[in-house]
Amino acid sequence: MFRKRPAPDGEELLARLASLTTRARELAELRRSQVELAIALQRDMLPADLPAVPGIHLAACYSPAYAGLNVGGDWYDAFTLPDGRIGLSVGDVQGHAIDAAAFMGQVRVGLRALASVTSEPGDLLACTNELVLSLNKDLFATCTFMRYDPATGLLESARAGHVPCVRATADGRAEVCRDEGGPPLGVLEGSDYPVTRYRLGTGGVFVLVTDGVVEGPSLNVDEGLERVVRLASLAAAVGMEAHALAAAVLKNAELIGHEDDAAVLVVGHDGRGVTPEGGTVRLPPR
Repeated sequence: MFRKRPAPDGEELLARLASLTTRARELAELRRSQVELAIALQRDMLPADLPAVPGIHLAACYSPAYAGLNVGGDWYDAFTLPDGRIGLSVGDVQGHAIDAAAFMGQVRVGLRALASVTSEPGDLLACTNELVLSLNKDLFATCTFMRYDPATGLLESARAGHVPCVRATADGRAEVCRDEGGPPLGVLEGSDYPVTRYRLGTGGVFVLVTDGVVEGPSLNVDEGLERVVRLASLAAAVGMEAHALAAAVLKNAELIGHEDDAAVLVVGHDGRGVTPEGGTVRLPPR
C-alpha cells in the first residue's frame, strides 16, 4: 500500500487561491447579473414617452447608480388625467437592486391608477400611502406629485418626504420650492400631505429631481439644489429647451459623482394657451 504524499505548501496555497478566485469570479458574475436585471427591470417600468400637449414642454432624463448594487427604485412619470390635466411625479424607493426596482413599479403604477379616481395631489398621496402600507413590504418611497392644468397654468403640488423641486420664471428668477410636505409613503397610517399651488407662466419651468441628482460624496442636498437653481435660472432666461435643461441637470449630477440613481423631470411653458401670472398659495392639509 502506498500513501498519497501531501502536497507541498506552495502547491496547496496555489490550489486554495485558485478556488477562492473562482468563487469570487462567480460571485461577481452573480452580482453583475443582479445589477443588469435591476437596471433592465427599472428601465422597462419607466414611461416610454411623455404626453404631448400644445404649449407644454415635458422632458425627462434618468441615469442608474454608478456604484454597482446601489441601482434601485428612482422613477419619473407624466400622464394625462381623465379631465385633461397632466399628472407629474418623481420618486425614490428606499433600498437597492431588484427588490427596490420591483417595488418602484408597484408604487408608480399604483399612484397612476389611483389618479384616475382622485387626482387631487394631497388625497392621491394619502391613498397611495395606504396602498403601500397594505403591501406589507419593508420598504418605503418618497415622492412628489403635481397636477398641472394647461388651460389655466395652475400647478398643484404635494410631497411625501421627497426633495423639493426648483422653479424659475422667464426673467431668470429661480428658487427652491420650500413647500410643506408629509412623511414618505409606507411609513405612517393616516398621513396628511399639504398641497401648494403655483402658476406656471410663459417661459417658466419647474424641475423635479430625485436625491441622486443633488446629493453625492462632494456636496450636500442644499448645495446640490442651489446648482439646479442656477441651471434653471439660466435656462429660463435664455429660453433653453426643456430637454436641454433636463440633460444639463443630469450632467451636473454626473460631475459630482452621484452614487445613487438620478432622475430629472422638467415641465415648461412656451406661451401658447392661457398663462395667468401668479404667486404661491398654500392650502391646509386635507
